[in-house]
Amino acid sequence: MSKSIIKRYARSFFVALGLLQPASYACASQYLIEVRRMAEQGDAEAQNNLGVSYSQGQGVEQDYQQAVAWYRKAAEQGHAEAQNNLGISYSQGQGVAQDAQQAVAWHRKAAEQGMALAQAILGIRYASGLGVPQDYQQAVAWYRKAAEQGVAASQNDLGVSYSQGLGVAQDYQQAVAWYRKAAEQSVANAQYNLGVSYYLGYGVTQDYQQAVAWYRKAAEQSVANAQYNLGLSYSQGQGVAQDTQQAVAWYRKAAEQGYAEAQNNLGVSYSQGQGVAQDAQQAVAWYRKAAEQGHAEAQANLGASYINGQGVAQDNGQAYVWFSVSAANGKSRAANGRNHAAEKLSQSQLAAAQKLAGQYFEQYQPRR
Repeated sequence: MSKSIIKRYARSFFVALGLLQPASYACASQYLIEVRRMAEQGDAEAQNNLGVSYSQGQGVEQDYQQAVAWYRKAAEQGHAEAQNNLGISYSQGQGVAQDAQQAVAWHRKAAEQGMALAQAILGIRYASGLGVPQDYQQAVAWYRKAAEQGVAASQNDLGVSYSQGLGVAQDYQQAVAWYRKAAEQSVANAQYNLGVSYYLGYGVTQDYQQAVAWYRKAAEQSVANAQYNLGLSYSQGQGVAQDTQQAVAWYRKAAEQGYAEAQNNLGVSYSQGQGVAQDAQQAVAWYRKAAEQGHAEAQANLGASYINGQGVAQDNGQAYVWFSVSAANGKSRAANGRNHAAEKLSQSQLAAAQKLAGQYFEQYQPRR
């Protein structure tokens, strides 16, 4: 088996292994023997491939320390993929002590050789301040290098940078252009971002139908924001025929992923019997899920459920608590409900409710 053939097929070999019959395993064994022989002779490609085998437990017992040892041999010969793999090992603490600065150093060596994945990783690290001082301009520079090589995730990250004006002058048209490149490669977050751009008319002519089309693509990939926005589109009849049942279906998908806005809207749907059979208990259940995530509207809705005894036993104390928390979290109309509930409580009951409201306010803050 020649060196050139091994290099050509090294990365795809073990993928194909999954389709091999048992009789073909001898070929796999022979392959590993040959790769090891070449690695021990100093072939950097073989050293990296042997490291991958150890890292993934392909044809050998999984051993991260051995993986690191072989990655290092190849990396020190300037093998870009091995340098990036060694960076990942340091980042994850697999086979070596976790060390963000060492990770950055090895990713940088690979990135400077033009390795797109390493460039993408450096962009993320600069944006997040992981192992390097946070620097959005450097993040953009590395995102761009990776994006121009077709790395879809970096294309979306570059779009976000343009949209938010992080490390580059804000430019919605450039944001849309990069979102589109990533969205057409099926990056779900880019599809969602492109949908939002069409909905708001940022960087592109406002077009609710296009917004719905891109929301749907992202929603079908389980992006909760997109599922919620698609539900809103159906509820409001924007870009699609109004359909409250479809609205509920998409709210539910997002709500089951813990998306608080969708949980609250699903509660409202149950409360009003829109798109689903009216069910006050289900309404309360969904309000509570959102309320416990700090959703001020849901907290007010839960307070209203308690004061009216809808879907839950009537309880002025609990009504006071949830209205208070909602008001503290910025829902001004909840103050009226809180005051109304307070009028129904004795001094001792009010004191207990106020104490509990303080605890709930600390516990159920909006999630950032």
